[in-house]
Amino acid sequence: MVFTIQSSRFGQVEIAEDSVLEFPDGLIGLGGSRYALIARDPDSPFLWLQSLDDPGLALPVTNPHRFFADFVMELSDEDAERLGLDAGSSPDIYVTVSANAELQQFTANLKAPILIRAGRADQVINQAAGAALRAQLFPC
Repeated sequence: MVFTIQSSRFGQVEIAEDSVLEFPDGLIGLGGSRYALIARDPDSPFLWLQSLDDPGLALPVTNPHRFFADFVMELSDEDAERLGLDAGSSPDIYVTVSANAELQQFTANLKAPILIRAGRADQVINQAAGAALRAQLFPC
């Protein structure tokens, strides 16, 4: 099944029901619990996390491994248990991106990544040492 939303950023967008992401605990500092990943350009390393509850809310995200070869994701035991993840689990990982007029000022939040598995999405605190809140995507 497909439904249509009217996004303030992208206009009319069709979303397949099986691509809806449920955030049971929401996103840090934001409302709503239903989102979808939208690829505006299939060759771009960036996607948009579009809120289905608030058509005016869309966040740029990326897979951190595309920019940070040494990216490490470490969960607390409590988070891993709450999310039902074990050593064999491999959720998709995305990080939010702060864009700027200058490419050198784009940053990614490696401290609070989003884990996605089977239609469920959770923003967690990365326990890895050195996980930066504002990691520069395009160093000078």
